[in-house]
Amino acid sequence: MIRTAIVTGASSGIGKATAVVLAEAGYDVGLTYSANEDGARETAQEIEELGRRAFVAQLDLSYPQRGPDVVAGLVEQLGHLDVLVNNAGEGSGTPFLEQGLDEWRRVLDVDLTGAFLVMQAAARHMVERGQGGRIVAVTSVHEHVPLVESSAYCAAKGGLGLLLKVMALELGEHGITVNAVAPGEIATKMTGQHDEQPEPGSRPGLAITRPGDAFEIAHAVRYLASPEASYTTGASLNVDGGLLLMGAEANRRLAAS
Repeated sequence: MIRTAIVTGASSGIGKATAVVLAEAGYDVGLTYSANEDGARETAQEIEELGRRAFVAQLDLSYPQRGPDVVAGLVEQLGHLDVLVNNAGEGSGTPFLEQGLDEWRRVLDVDLTGAFLVMQAAARHMVERGQGGRIVAVTSVHEHVPLVESSAYCAAKGGLGLLLKVMALELGEHGITVNAVAPGEIATKMTGQHDEQPEPGSRPGLAITRPGDAFEIAHAVRYLASPEASYTTGASLNVDGGLLLMGAEANRRLAAS
């Protein structure tokens, strides 16, 4: 049986790496992009060079209601759906007192409402097929801890994290697991690093003193999508170089300075 996956936001960064890693693991992949069609086509070409099928669809989740139709179209092309990776997302960097409603709505639409509709559509296909499945969402360490000047982003990622836990409870009886991968700082376009090679020693405050690489996130997603993760659901796997461990350590260093 051919295994299939859909990865949203797969034109660059974590989404692209995840689509390629899943293809290496034997999956045919449907992938979406918001604006970077050339990047999505390059991802598809890499997948096809690995001997797997790739299908590309445009999906701008700032119009979240478009998500279910795009999922349905990709499922039809793939034939069925085993794995959904919700990776598409948008950041923000506005102080709370200056946060405008338009930006707030856009970030929540892309990161939470759009994710909800895409994952719901995928889950409905999986339930109807009756063969179980895997849903993995790429959240953020800011699913768990706040970040200044990121009220919309943190609200969306925090909401997404709890949504995934509700999904895990409700979908388990259908053989569908639901999990998150929560990256720290990853060297991608979203962090202003444009998929650069992480530089060792460049983040001395972390236990692992560099940003992460997109493929390090992709391999975590691949594990949660695999048969070996069949007893893991409702989890959030932090892949952050130790960032979430550093709160007490930072406090100790401040007290010592």
